[in-house]
Amino acid sequence: MLPKELAELTGVSVRTLHHYDKIGLLTPQKDDENGYRHYSEQEVDKLQQILFFKELDFPLKKIKQILDDPSFDKSVALSLQYRLLTEKKKQIETMLKTLDQTIKNEKGEITMTNEEKFTGFDFSTNPYEEEAKKLWGDKAVEQANANINKMTNKEKLTIKESFDAEFRSLAAIRTLHPASDEAQLRMDHFFHYLNDNHGNIYSLEAFRGLGEMYVADERFTKNIDQFGDGLALFLKEAMKVYAEKN
Repeated sequence: MLPKELAELTGVSVRTLHHYDKIGLLTPQKDDENGYRHYSEQEVDKLQQILFFKELDFPLKKIKQILDDPSFDKSVALSLQYRLLTEKKKQIETMLKTLDQTIKNEKGEITMTNEEKFTGFDFSTNPYEEEAKKLWGDKAVEQANANINKMTNKEKLTIKESFDAEFRSLAAIRTLHPASDEAQLRMDHFFHYLNDNHGNIYSLEAFRGLGEMYVADERFTKNIDQFGDGLALFLKEAMKVYAEKN
């Protein structure tokens, strides 16, 4: 399918398709004979995934990270997208009701309380992002644990001592602002340290998901905070900044 044909089919402009190609999000095939670019059925399906993610307010950078992740499961993603778009539909319906009530309030037909004026608004964290962290973040942790379980007792002791030293080093900067240059420089070291010791299994999204788990899972929090009170929370915030910036 040619770019123009795909644009007409989906409503996505040719210019947008060119942008997706430029950033490596959706790359068409090139015909060696005539030089034309065309999209295969697989790429058409991938565009559908991209548009579902966009409808759930995911930025393009994060969409690319998720689709490029080796652990990405399309069937799981589709199920989640269906559920979350259904929830979004309910939220929109609630907001429409609030809007209708507001119109009546303006006409003097009813009187709304301040609480009622904001019914349906939700500025919390993107729900799909939380699900993605569980899917792609947790899987990286499981893979890391599997790699450790293959080690001998001596190798396990060596890596434990190495990790303890790493967390002691991180604890020393936990009072810094998570977005500070020094903190982010340490996050860059930590990101590569984890991948060097676990076989390059952490994508940026998985790295961020790991940081979320440091706070969400009490076992992680307890083990990490033994190196310094508040270290788990600091790492969560600093790892989030690092993943978003890179």
